[in-house]
Amino acid sequence: MGSWREPATWRVYGRWGLVVLLVFAAVTNTAATSGGRYLTPAAVAAVLCGSALLVRRLPWALAPALSVVATALWGWVLLPLLLVALFDLAADRRARIAVGCAVTVLVADVFTAPVVSLWKPQQYGSSLFLLLAVVGGLWMGSRRRLVEALGTQVEHLRVERELREQAARAAERSRIAAEMHDVLAHRLSLLALHTGVLTTKADALPQPVAERLSLLRTASTEALADLRDVLGALRDTGTEAATGPAAPVLREADELVEQARAAGQHIDFHATGLPEQAPVAHRLAVYRIVQEGLTNARKHAQCAPVTIRLCYASPDTTVEISNTAGAPAPGRIDSGFGLVGLRERVAALGGHLHAGPCGAGAWRLAARIPHPPATGQNGSRT
Repeated sequence: MGSWREPATWRVYGRWGLVVLLVFAAVTNTAATSGGRYLTPAAVAAVLCGSALLVRRLPWALAPALSVVATALWGWVLLPLLLVALFDLAADRRARIAVGCAVTVLVADVFTAPVVSLWKPQQYGSSLFLLLAVVGGLWMGSRRRLVEALGTQVEHLRVERELREQAARAAERSRIAAEMHDVLAHRLSLLALHTGVLTTKADALPQPVAERLSLLRTASTEALADLRDVLGALRDTGTEAATGPAAPVLREADELVEQARAAGQHIDFHATGLPEQAPVAHRLAVYRIVQEGLTNARKHAQCAPVTIRLCYASPDTTVEISNTAGAPAPGRIDSGFGLVGLRERVAALGGHLHAGPCGAGAWRLAARIPHPPATGQNGSRT
């Protein structure tokens, strides 16, 4: 907000300088028309008008009223201060009052016959100055309100974008938690199943082994229950209650590629290594990155060929999606928050994601996610 306050401060300084200069000129001119005497009623009136124009806490009608009376009595000498008052009225959406003040001072000048009449230098000259002051005030007031409205709109858009980015990050975190819930539930279910099968043959096993198996069985079932209690709300509980907990399916990027090809998208797909060589969280992230890359290509470069390169092998999982320039899809909706969620996901895994143009209208989306250090059977890192 500092950028909006600084111009306002300079406007205040400029206004003070202008009014002080006009008051000084009015006092000097009154001294010239009164034989060199500075302490005259016209000089006092000029100081009072200038003070009323500068002090904003006074009633808004005081400055125009003083300026009209002073200009009607002393004519051209105090006209500049009246022009400032009319400018302020017009800028504050009081154009009718400003026009009324201008007409009043012109009519009163005929009856008061000041030393330097408003009609004396040139016919219609003074009225032209008054009209220019009103028009200038209207223009300045409209411009000031427009700038303030634009500043407010920019601030609202900034806050709205921040809220949408936060919502996108929260949605991606919820999606990660739900996917990890599915994967861990699947692993824990397998562990509980196999330990349960072994405990049925506990009679044929040594007593310590049977006790360990029973402990593993109990721990796995309790961990599975705790996991469902903590993260189960992220899933469709109504469907799960009706059909029972379904076995989670870990989808791979090649499924997305086949679906996109079936929909008519031209894709050059290269994969190095096996998906099983990468952690489950990496495979879920790769699926989302490929999904986002193909969707963006369909939206922004329709019918353009897409190249996808994957590498699951250690030391890190890499994915790169690039497409050449193409015609945008009609009726597309651009949000940009899909990439915000992807960055949140990749950053949570310790990786880095890059998205941007790569020349001649082409686009590139790439990510690199390091593999966690391997651990030996004793739990030490190898």
